[in-house]
Amino acid sequence: MSDKTALEPIADIGDYLKLGACTAVMSQPIMSYALTTSPSIGAQTGIGIMYNLVKYTAPAFIFGILYSTTRTTIDNTDLTYGHYLKNMWHALLVPTIWWTFIYLLIMPQMQQVNQYHDIGSFLWHFVNGNAAPHLWYNTMMLQFILLMPLFWAIGRWCGHNAKRGWIAFFGAILIAGLWLTFYDTQVFGGPHAKDWYLFDRLFISFFIYGVFGTLAWQYRKHFEPIIMKWWTVLVVVFVGTFWWTNHELFSYGFPISLGNAPYYKPSMTFYDLAVIGLFATLCLYQVKAKRPFAKFVHKFANFAYKAYLSNVFWSECLWLLFGQRLMEANTWVGILTLYVLTWCLSFASAFGINAVWSRLKPRLFKPQIA
Repeated sequence: MSDKTALEPIADIGDYLKLGACTAVMSQPIMSYALTTSPSIGAQTGIGIMYNLVKYTAPAFIFGILYSTTRTTIDNTDLTYGHYLKNMWHALLVPTIWWTFIYLLIMPQMQQVNQYHDIGSFLWHFVNGNAAPHLWYNTMMLQFILLMPLFWAIGRWCGHNAKRGWIAFFGAILIAGLWLTFYDTQVFGGPHAKDWYLFDRLFISFFIYGVFGTLAWQYRKHFEPIIMKWWTVLVVVFVGTFWWTNHELFSYGFPISLGNAPYYKPSMTFYDLAVIGLFATLCLYQVKAKRPFAKFVHKFANFAYKAYLSNVFWSECLWLLFGQRLMEANTWVGILTLYVLTWCLSFASAFGINAVWSRLKPRLFKPQIA
């Protein structure tokens, strides 16, 4: 995208990735529900394949956030770190705090690993991401928000210098390779699988996507033509790595355990990068062709994070109301029904809460007249 396009109120690559990730991730808890109904081997196989298909969500979101944040902030010399954190407090942290309270107080059954039993354990669950199945991601993503000066420094140090860009590129790959090796041998299937489980939400696990998102904007004049020209190669990588991830998952046998499909594997890393590249290609094509869908993506991407926060709340409500019975009767009808309703309710609540707050805020915080 040109600099002129970047200033227009239209979608960028980050928007496509954020909305694509949010839309896909809402299906993951529903597939977990489906597996509790003891589905047939055929249904389990389909669920495993679908789960791997959408297992790009966290990397895509991180890449998208760093891409969009770099695009809008890296050249703004007037933006201080304090002002940036203030903006993030209102946009991300306040909704996170409210929804974490909702999960802990209204849906305590959604807690992971163990249950809080006093104020100390309540606060620990509040910050470590165990309040609900999907809140581990918030704990990880907020680390990137706090570390944004590091990515500004990387982007500004690289500038448009090709040599420095390659250093950052291969440096991120080296760090990712070392981390994946450590995680595979020590945590996933290793001696510390239970006591080091919090390592899966450390920012270092997704550091490569943050660096690549920053570099994608800084070197957009090279990045965009390359992926537009070689998108067919991305498709080949996508197909190959998708087969690879499924081969790994089904090698564990049945019943299927979705815990055997973590992000922290070479197969999943290559798969995620291929999906990110394809989303970027789709964005560039649609923006260049001035497709109306790009405006839809831009609008909904602004509410993707808030919709993500609420999605497990809505899917749990639907599951308790009728979803379990429906899924026991027909696995795929149940999955599709719960997914569509969860997506609609999540975005409806995100837009609705924002609209209500926009009207209440001026009344609650009236400016003081001297």
